[in-house]
Amino acid sequence: MKIIFKSIGTIYTPYKSKENMPIQPKGAKDVKGKIILDKNLEKGLDDLIGFSHIILIYYFDKSFGFNLKTKPFLDETKRGVFSTRAPKRPNNIGLSVVELIDINENILFVKNVDMLDETPLLDIKPYIPKFDVYSTKRNGWINQKIIDLNTIKSDNRFS
Repeated sequence: MKIIFKSIGTIYTPYKSKENMPIQPKGAKDVKGKIILDKNLEKGLDDLIGFSHIILIYYFDKSFGFNLKTKPFLDETKRGVFSTRAPKRPNNIGLSVVELIDINENILFVKNVDMLDETPLLDIKPYIPKFDVYSTKRNGWINQKIIDLNTIKSDNRFS
């Protein structure tokens, strides 16, 4: 089945190149960005300012092709693509939880951005801890890794 999405806006960040970017929002602490939502969708932002964090669903428009086995940023072992957050995926869809600072008409000001500048936005959802935070029993291969997201940056493996 073919599914067609339309961008609802654009995410602007300081990252002009894939290399040396943070690999997750927690590694982009206090990095500011903005989202310009299509003006005709502005009314859909009503009540969103009441949430401190939002979920951005976006399109990896600079990522082409994929492998079912891939080396994620945090590992040198090839893993199944669905056990990673690698940007080269069958549908190139990304997801990040960012902090919402302010909204001015159709412009959202956010921080902890980890995506490329001018990334097409597909959707926005409120982050709700009572819905979105789970106590986990298993964390797969990631449990074996010591992770300091402030020092781990992207490289050219997904260029």
